[in-house]
Amino acid sequence: MVYKRKSFQTLRGMKDILPKDWLYYDYILSNTKKIFAFYGFQRIETPILEKAELFTKGIGKKTDIVNKEMYILRTKENKELLALRPEGTASVVRAYIEKGMFNLPQPVKFYYFGPFFRHEKPQAGRFRQFYQLGAEIIGEGSPATDVEMIIVSQVFLESLGFKQKNICLSLNSIGCSECRPVYIKELKKYYRKYIKQICDNCRRRIKENPLRVLDCKNEKCLFIKNGAPISLDYLCSECNSHFKDILELLDYLDVSYILDKTLVRGLDYYTRTVFEFFLGNEIKRIALAGGGRYDKLVKSLGGTYKPAVGVAFGVERLMDELVKKGKTLVLPKPKIFLVQIGDAAKKQSFKLLEQFRKENIFLGENLGKESLRAQLTAANNLEVDYVLILGQEEVLNGMIILKDMDSGLQELIPLEKIINEVKKRFKKQKSKSK
Repeated sequence: MVYKRKSFQTLRGMKDILPKDWLYYDYILSNTKKIFAFYGFQRIETPILEKAELFTKGIGKKTDIVNKEMYILRTKENKELLALRPEGTASVVRAYIEKGMFNLPQPVKFYYFGPFFRHEKPQAGRFRQFYQLGAEIIGEGSPATDVEMIIVSQVFLESLGFKQKNICLSLNSIGCSECRPVYIKELKKYYRKYIKQICDNCRRRIKENPLRVLDCKNEKCLFIKNGAPISLDYLCSECNSHFKDILELLDYLDVSYILDKTLVRGLDYYTRTVFEFFLGNEIKRIALAGGGRYDKLVKSLGGTYKPAVGVAFGVERLMDELVKKGKTLVLPKPKIFLVQIGDAAKKQSFKLLEQFRKENIFLGENLGKESLRAQLTAANNLEVDYVLILGQEEVLNGMIILKDMDSGLQELIPLEKIINEVKKRFKKQKSKSK
C-alpha cells in the first residue's frame, strides 16, 4: 500500500505574507507614520481578541459583520464568548474609555495598523484575515474635524502615489438619532411598494437594517434604489447645518466631492457624515477608504458623551491598486559579497560581518558554503559590484582581496582598512552616477 504524504495549505480566505509582499505593507505603514504623525495622530494597538459583546453592542446585532462575518469562540473556563476583531473603531473606543483617555486634552487622535478577521466570501483584494489601517479623532464634534479627517485621508492616498485627479470623494449625511428614524420610516414605506421586486438580501435588510438596502449592488434593485427617498431631505436643523458647514469648508479648500444619496456605510454606530474615497466612477468604483462620524459610540460602550469621527483603509486593496498602477518595490540587494575559504577565514568572517553591520553596509554572504565557485556563483546571481575574498593566507597576513566584478581587477587590502576602502569605492560610484 502506498501512503500519500499529507500536504498542508492555507485556509480559504487566508494568505501567507511573503517577503516581497511585506515591502508593500511596510511602504504603506511608513507613509502612515509620516502623514498621520504630522497631523497629530498617535499609534494605538488593541488586542486581536475581544469580548464578542463589544462588537455586537458597538457595531450592531443586525449588521452583516456581526450576523454573518464575525469569528466567535468560547473560552473553556467560563464559556465566555470572544471574537476575533472584525474592525478597529469599537476596540479603540473601548481602550479610550478603559484607560481614562477622556481625561486628556480633547480631542485625542489615534491611528492603527494590523490584522482583522471577517468570515466573508473571499474575492479580489478581500480576505478573511486582512490588514486594515484606521484613524480616529475622539472628543470633538465640529464640522472642521470631519473635514480634517477627509483632508488627512486624501493627503495619505496621494503620498502613496495615487493622483489627486484619480481619487474621488463621495459624501452623504445619514442624520442623527432625532431625524434618522423619520427617514427610515419613509424608506421602509417606499420599499414596501417594491417588496416582490427586490432581492432576498434587500427584503431581509428592510426589516432588520433598513439603511443597508441602499448598499445593494444587485442589478434588479438599482432602479428601485435610485428612486428611494434621500436622507438629506429629512435632516434636522442641526444635522443640516453640520453638513452644510462641511460642504462650505471643502469648497473653500477646493476639495472635489460627489454627493451620494445612497452612501450609508454598513455599521450602526455611524451618525451624520459618512464618506468614501474610491477610484473609477459612480457606476464602477474601487473603494480605497471609508469612514464617518460616530457621536454616540463612546456613550453606548459605557463612557460619557464624546463625539468622534474615523476612517479605515483596506491595506490589501491599496496594495493591489498600487501594483496595477505600476508601483514596483524590490527587496534590497547587497553591492558587495564576502567569500571565505577555510576554517580560519570562516571564523574571521563573523567578525568582519559585524564590523560592516555597525557601519550600515549591507554585505552579502553564504557562510554555509565551502566552495569558492559556489560562493562566486551566489555573488554573480546577486549582481554585486565587488567581492571580498578571505582565505587562510589572507587571515595569517591580516589582508583581504577586493575584486571589482566589472573589470575583474583584484587588490590586496589590509583588513583594518577594508571598510574605508569600500566606502571610498561606493562614494566614487555615486559621484559618477550623478
